[in-house]
Amino acid sequence: MRRGAGSYRRNETGGEQGFWPSYADMMSAVALILFFLMLLSYIQNLVTGNDLQNTQEVLAQTKEQVQLAEDQLAGLTDDLKKKQDQLEDYAVQIVQQKEEMEAQEKLIGQQEAYLLAANDELTQMRSQMQTIAVLRLSILEQIRESIVEVMGDASKVSIGDNGNIILSDSVLFDLGSSEIKEDSAGVLGELIDVFYQFLSDEENAKYVDSIVISGHTDITGTAESNRILSTDRANSVLNYLLLGKNGILNGYSSYFCAAGYGATRPVDSNDTEEGKAANRRIEISMILKDDTVLSIVENYLALDLPGTDTEAVPSPAPTPAATASPEPTERPRFSFFG
Repeated sequence: MRRGAGSYRRNETGGEQGFWPSYADMMSAVALILFFLMLLSYIQNLVTGNDLQNTQEVLAQTKEQVQLAEDQLAGLTDDLKKKQDQLEDYAVQIVQQKEEMEAQEKLIGQQEAYLLAANDELTQMRSQMQTIAVLRLSILEQIRESIVEVMGDASKVSIGDNGNIILSDSVLFDLGSSEIKEDSAGVLGELIDVFYQFLSDEENAKYVDSIVISGHTDITGTAESNRILSTDRANSVLNYLLLGKNGILNGYSSYFCAAGYGATRPVDSNDTEEGKAANRRIEISMILKDDTVLSIVENYLALDLPGTDTEAVPSPAPTPAATASPEPTERPRFSFFG
């Protein structure tokens, strides 16, 4: 009888022989070992495959995170570039603002210098005009005081709101007459003396354009007769001033002129006798030269002050000398005293 593999043989003496596996047993064992090896390898492959898949998934996630980080970094880089551009713009603006501030400070300094210079010039200009005003008022006040001293009656002579000497017609004329009364010689003589003393001083005369003798009436009579009467009266006074006292004013005749206005320029109501008496009058007005006052203004406007670009103002044409005329001549003028 055949024994299976791995059985023990007995020797002839009946004792047991040593173990000796058969070929089949060996092949079975090898196959079993290979099976286990393959199983282990399969299991290992499964484990390795799972690990690889997990690793790939992790790698994919990592790549996504890296891409996201790169995108964020690119965005941050763009933001940083924009910030840098903004900072550069701010730096340029700051430089521009600094330059503008420096220019404004310079301009303010120039304006302050201009204002100081302008203030000085205005003060000087005001002083010059005040000098002219005082001079004009002084001569008119001298005339009034001299006439009052001769007449002994201050009610017949005054200085009007327009700065003119106003003489009542009764001082010089009889009612409705243009002939100067004999007892008016003292009044007119004082006028001659005052005007002569004033005009003979070149510093005074240089300001004067003309001395106007104007006649005025009330509304009694026609407009034509009043115009003729007022003109005749004004010319009578003018002729007396130029011819009286041996004609000492004749050399200054270019300063004097006469005008008659009739009843067109009343200073009071013609409804009362007092008002009519006030309207019948002789006015003496002193007109300053246009170019005298204008030259003061011109000198101011032509200043080369800091921060200005002024051009010289053209000099005004000289005012023609006034001449005696029976009719008033209206001329546009620039006058500080109206």
